[in-house]
Formats: sequence, C-alpha cells, structure tokens
Amino acid sequence: MNNIKIYAKKLFTGKEWLYNHCIHINNGIIAQLEPFEIADNSTIYPIIVPAFIDAQIYGAGERLLSVYPDAASIQALYKYCSKGGALYFLPTIATNSKEVMLAGIDAVKTYWNESGKGCLGLHLEGPWINPLRKGAHVEAYIHSPSKTEVAELIAYGKGIIKMVTLAPEVCDSNIIQQLLQAGIIVSAGHSNASYKQAITAFNNGITTVTHLYNAMSPLAHREPGLVGATLLHPSVMSSIIPDGYHVNFEAVSIAQKLMQERLFVITDAVTTTHEGPYQHYLNGDKYESNGILSGSALTMYKAFQNLIQQIGIPVERAIQMCSTYPARMLGLQQLGLLQVQYKASMLIMDNTYQLINSFHETEFIA
Repeated sequence: MNNIKIYAKKLFTGKEWLYNHCIHINNGIIAQLEPFEIADNSTIYPIIVPAFIDAQIYGAGERLLSVYPDAASIQALYKYCSKGGALYFLPTIATNSKEVMLAGIDAVKTYWNESGKGCLGLHLEGPWINPLRKGAHVEAYIHSPSKTEVAELIAYGKGIIKMVTLAPEVCDSNIIQQLLQAGIIVSAGHSNASYKQAITAFNNGITTVTHLYNAMSPLAHREPGLVGATLLHPSVMSSIIPDGYHVNFEAVSIAQKLMQERLFVITDAVTTTHEGPYQHYLNGDKYESNGILSGSALTMYKAFQNLIQQIGIPVERAIQMCSTYPARMLGLQQLGLLQVQYKASMLIMDNTYQLINSFHETEFIA
C-alpha cells in the first residue's frame, strides 16, 4: 500500500512528543512526519506511539511452542501479541531437549516462509543454566554445553536464533564468545553468578540479563550477586516482568530508578498446557507448573498499564520500556521509534492511554 496518511493529535516518536502531525507511509515505511492544520476529512487519532515488542513469550491459545513447534503456534502468538500491542515478538523455548529446540527453529523458518508477521526469530532460554536457579525449568535437561553442541546449534539455527539465555558461571567463556561471534545476543539468566563473575561476564560481551530478580543470585549486603551487578553496571540491559507476582511493583520502581534506559519489559507469558514437561495452569492471573510460578498472563499492553498505574512511571518512559528499549537491546534498526525510514508500526490510543487500534506497516489491526 502506498501513500497512506495517518493523523495524530499527539505523537510520541520514542524520543519526544509531536502535536498535530501527519505520518506519511510508503510501502510500510515512514516517509515523512509533518505538522498539519487540516486533515483532509481523515480521522484524527488522539495518541499514537511506537508498537510494543515482546522479547520473551512461550505460547498462546493453548499452544505452547515447545509442545507444538510449528507455524500455527507462532501464528497464535502473533494474534495474542498484536491484540496486546506487541506487533513484534520473540518466541521462546525454555530448557528442553535438542529435538525440541531444532523443531522450534524449523517452526520459525516455516512461519517466515509463509510470510508470517511479527516474529523476530527465536529465544532459547536454557538449557545451559544453573540448576541452583532453575525456577520452573526441568532439571533433567540442564547441562553445560560443549563447543560441538553449540557449533551444531548455531549452524542449524543460523539467522533464526536471535538470543540465548544462559548462566555464565556454568559456561566456558569460549562458548559465550562462540555465540557472540555468530551474532547471537547472550543474556545472563537462571544464574547463581557472584557479583564478580557477573561483572566479568558483562565486560566480556554479555549485553543483557533475563527477567531481573527472578531465578538469579539476589542482592545481599555481603554478596550483591547478579542482581547487584545488573543494577550497577553502566551498560548491561535487563528485562523485567511487571505483573506484581514475578516482581513486587516497588522492586520494579527501584530497578527503574537505578537503570533508567537499561531496563525493558517482557511478558514471559505462557498458556494453559496439558502435555510435555511444562504443564502450565492458570491460577488467578498468573501461571504455575507443579506449584511453582512458571509464567505470566500478561500482554505487553497490560504491562504498560502496570508501569503507569501501579508503579507511577511516566508514560513516556513506560512506552520506551515496552518499545524503544527492547528494540535497542535486540539491535533492531527500524523498530522502537516513529521516525523517517522506520517501519510504520504503531499503536493508537485514546486520551487515557486505552489501546483502541494498531497499525502494522500496511494495515490496521482492530
């Protein structure tokens, strides 16, 4: 679709507010932002912001990706994510067998070949984690990797594996470099690393941390652990799950005040699952597996609401935590901002920041 015009009373670019501006879109790309006085009989929307991005989500519509590793599961994720404001997402497989990980890679490949929208690749959370911080992960699959194992996985998942969460203290530093050299983002998580081990890992190329506070060595007054290292490091980023169950809202506020632009939101959302090693059951508005908190029931939009309503984070910062910062962490060049040459992916909200519609490159999504 060429030459689409969308008008906004207020437009947040990811950096600043613009008022009474028209977004000119050509083939899904923002061609121009310009002020307007008259909107040529078109609808003028109250508020437009960049689309959200979810860098960690496992399944939707009772199709956990690790149980149903196929394009239909990723399509279900797109439907769930886009309804909640995340027009882009990173399907995730928790600690599992080699066969399941390879099938997940195949699922993404098939989804892309079928011109599926929104999927950014694959996030492997484990199995190279610390069993002492396994959380709801299945211990039978947890192990330290060999160079051969990593090389085979990199070769099979070339261009598809976007991110790997691992515990740096159980992985040889050469393994981490092997992943980094393949262009894969390495995140520290499910880790019992000491403060010193964590800082060393950050300084040697690990750029992010998976779900701050959860399944990691905590901040203590004599050993600050992975939490303390994350809070204090000048550049490492971290995801956080602001559902009030995984992390106390005040703890989110503390992290945000210290980390500022280094903290971003994920949902960590799962779905009701009756098969496989991860059988998730909805308990209220959170999921449990074998009595252990195993995933959230968040959408990115609900996470955004929690940031502004429960924690009191300014709306501009909340938008950035759901969009601009995850895009930055993932190294995405055309997402997370609304500016010329960026993809025209945006959310339409009313004056109270209620989500009323979204626009994904060439079309509206109700």
